[in-house]
Amino acid sequence: MVDQHPADAARRTQPRAPRPRVAAFFDLDKTIIATSSATAFSRGFLAEGLLSRRSVVASAYAQLAYLLGGAGETSTERLRAALSRSVVGWDVEQVSTIVRATLHDSIDPTVYAEAVDLIAAHHAAGHDVVVVSASGTEVVEPIAEMLGADAVIATRMAVADGRYTGAIDFYAYGENKAVAIRELAEARGYDLAASSAYSDSVTDAPMLAAVGHGHVVNPDRALRRLAADHGWDVLTFRRPVPLRRLDTQVRVTTGAVLTGVALVVLALVWWRRRRRSG
Repeated sequence: MVDQHPADAARRTQPRAPRPRVAAFFDLDKTIIATSSATAFSRGFLAEGLLSRRSVVASAYAQLAYLLGGAGETSTERLRAALSRSVVGWDVEQVSTIVRATLHDSIDPTVYAEAVDLIAAHHAAGHDVVVVSASGTEVVEPIAEMLGADAVIATRMAVADGRYTGAIDFYAYGENKAVAIRELAEARGYDLAASSAYSDSVTDAPMLAAVGHGHVVNPDRALRRLAADHGWDVLTFRRPVPLRRLDTQVRVTTGAVLTGVALVVLALVWWRRRRRSG
């Protein structure tokens, strides 16, 4: 009998350290969806009297500058300032109700199929998916829930007596995104070196640099150069597809597979019975 060294026995009896968790951090606007989430609900806010027609025009102008000019610091700040001014005095519960009631009409048609595929791939690999957006929490959380995300990092607007004051408690923008990602990683045990991040915006360079695997989406020239300098992958998203259509495709495919399996099982049962009777 071979003597067992006490240290060897101790190593075998000690529980293995849990494997670090991995996360994928997704910017929202122009990365998961092909529009600005902050202004996508303007029609619903107008219908419920929160926005005036003049405000809608100003919001649409800010969004157009944001979409055509790229998500640079100037256009993003212009959009943030316009939205901050417009929400002063809004009832928080009313905003949340409108967002959830108009979610599919406002957001569903703008979701990139490529982003949905990536989210599914990360989940299949056992990774958490975190949506990171400069838009407000009340807007981002329902969208993230619709996408099946595991967590949200978003801007938090100041509230007093159930209404927005126009001030901002936390602005999820630029370096603040990276700070929030590191704090969430610390709280949840994410291995950031093994984690991924996706964004279309050069202002999200700190977020992309905070993880081991950065990916830029539909980059402009400046972001493409930055991606080359850092070794970040370049992705192209072209297909905004309603989630309901994707869900239908999944159900159809799953149904076809299950039907095929059932037919194979029935054929085997029939063959075995025939063999026994013969």
